[in-house]
Amino acid sequence: MSEKAYRQAMNFIENEKQFHLGFLPTEQSSPLTKNLDKEFAASSVDGVRCLQRVDRNVLEMAKRIFRSGEFAGLVETGKKTIADGGRIVFSGCGATGRLSILLECMWRDCCFKNESVKQHADQVFSIMTGGDYALVRSVEFFEDYQEFGRQQVREMGMDGNDMLVAITEGGETSSVLGTVDEALRRGSKVFLMFNNPADLLAEHLERSRQAIRNPGVCVLDLHCGPMGLAGSTRMQATTSEQLIAGGALEMIMCGLLKQVPPDYAAAFETLLDELEASAPAIASYIDFEAEIYRKKGKVTYFADDFLLDIFTDTTERSPTFMLPPFRKKDDKISPPPWAFVKNPVRTTPEVWENGMHRPLRCLEWTPEDYRRMGAPEAIRRNPPQIRAAELLKFEVGMESPEERCDSGGDAAVLVTVGGQGGSPVLQQAFDRISTGFRYQKKLAVGGDCPADFKITVSCDASPLHLMEHMAVKLVLNTASTGIMVVLGRVTGNWMSWVDVTNKKLMDRGIRLISEIGGIGYEESCIRLFEAVEELEKSRIPAKEKPSAVQYVLNAMKK
Repeated sequence: MSEKAYRQAMNFIENEKQFHLGFLPTEQSSPLTKNLDKEFAASSVDGVRCLQRVDRNVLEMAKRIFRSGEFAGLVETGKKTIADGGRIVFSGCGATGRLSILLECMWRDCCFKNESVKQHADQVFSIMTGGDYALVRSVEFFEDYQEFGRQQVREMGMDGNDMLVAITEGGETSSVLGTVDEALRRGSKVFLMFNNPADLLAEHLERSRQAIRNPGVCVLDLHCGPMGLAGSTRMQATTSEQLIAGGALEMIMCGLLKQVPPDYAAAFETLLDELEASAPAIASYIDFEAEIYRKKGKVTYFADDFLLDIFTDTTERSPTFMLPPFRKKDDKISPPPWAFVKNPVRTTPEVWENGMHRPLRCLEWTPEDYRRMGAPEAIRRNPPQIRAAELLKFEVGMESPEERCDSGGDAAVLVTVGGQGGSPVLQQAFDRISTGFRYQKKLAVGGDCPADFKITVSCDASPLHLMEHMAVKLVLNTASTGIMVVLGRVTGNWMSWVDVTNKKLMDRGIRLISEIGGIGYEESCIRLFEAVEELEKSRIPAKEKPSAVQYVLNAMKK
């Protein structure tokens, strides 16, 4: 081992204790899924049912929160903010950042389609750590810096007329807590929701304590236990936040439209019942997609109205399971992503215009900006390329489908939601664009039209279509996790191929090595930092990035 790797490991052990997060329930193994790999080995249906058990914990939490004074305050403050001409701003990072963008776009889409509320379109915004670019490709290390979140609030120009709803699955994400701090300084009303016990966070983590104990912050503690896949907060944690924040936002919209909002807890319970009844169909889809990857094929999802939901799930597969991230059109070196997302009826610029109903909101920070914010020297010297022009290089429209069907074993999957499945324009466009693919399949979430994989759900119509968005999220989360279990990228219920791209994931990788390898935290840390250094030296850009965690476990023969 080099002296540099050893110093880095010891620095993480001794000086980064605020990122040692094994005490948090969201980072722990769920007893409900401890044998997840064995359940899927028995049958994919058994595996799906095992994963779905954990979603029931979200329901029990939701019943409590929807009755709470904090939730009532969230809705009433939101209504008053809109009525007074202020803005509701959601902030998040990673999965919650993508959720924040989705919530904004759900609101804007409703305003776009309803003349009576059109004037309110620009009253809901989102702050995603890393900007809109991070919707389709994770921006490494940004979440570790509170100042980045503060700067995004400054650029949003928030003031006392506005309201911040900060969402962090674990309750400790530095960049999101930075948005809380800056919004408070500017006099905005602030709500903070997370998925670990508030008292536990305040006891152990200074950055969390400062926000939770601040009298200007209204806390919504959505604690509902460990995730179905240990540490994968894109699952139940973000599901609960989408349900609660989305429910509040839709209630605000119902007020503007003079409509009675649904009973969200009851609607969510019905959705869980229907998805459990559809376990065989979800399992069948898992087996189909897993087989494509086994044969070195690629999968491309095609969709229109719910494209942002699919972006969220596919983007998050990369750091969770060590898969190649989305690739830009001018990148001919990096390995292609296993899964990609395209719209068969629109060009790439049209996809963003139709999906967001606003200009792209990417970060245009310069090296001087990073220096002023105290970013590490490595970022100052080589700032990430995350401007709007770079985001548009991901061809998510109808362009260049041939790049996704060149292996001879690739699949095109049309994803429809509700009544969208009967759209002849969408179906005809899919038929045209998918001619070069070996397989053409249809995955239908709700609706009455025929499909190869039909998930039967009956979501009632509502202004923001919240339950349809919930259905898509739950189906894709279950499917993408199940696929990776089937392919051996999960051990027990641990994401044993996690990509250690920030301090939180580094800690998770260390604990995973300790758990599976049966060695202490310090030794696991040293071995992981050594592996990261060795793999970086030997990395070939054209090949898939190897997993440092797997490298260590394989060396230990675990």
